[in-house]
Amino acid sequence: MSRLTNILMGVIGTGLMMTFVLGLAHSISTGFAGFWGGLPFLCIAVFVIALALYNFWEDAVKKD
Repeated sequence: MSRLTNILMGVIGTGLMMTFVLGLAHSISTGFAGFWGGLPFLCIAVFVIALALYNFWEDAVKKD
């Protein structure tokens, strides 16, 4: 694939994944578990999103 296509698909895929994971974390935190019950999942979700963004940067943007 071309570099532009790779970046575009990476942005779309990473954005969809971030929307799903943050929506799930929000749902857990505002639902039955409450803020303190959902906090561990929120921390894990933020870490996973950071890893996904780093992987996108390494594979699509930084690549020569």
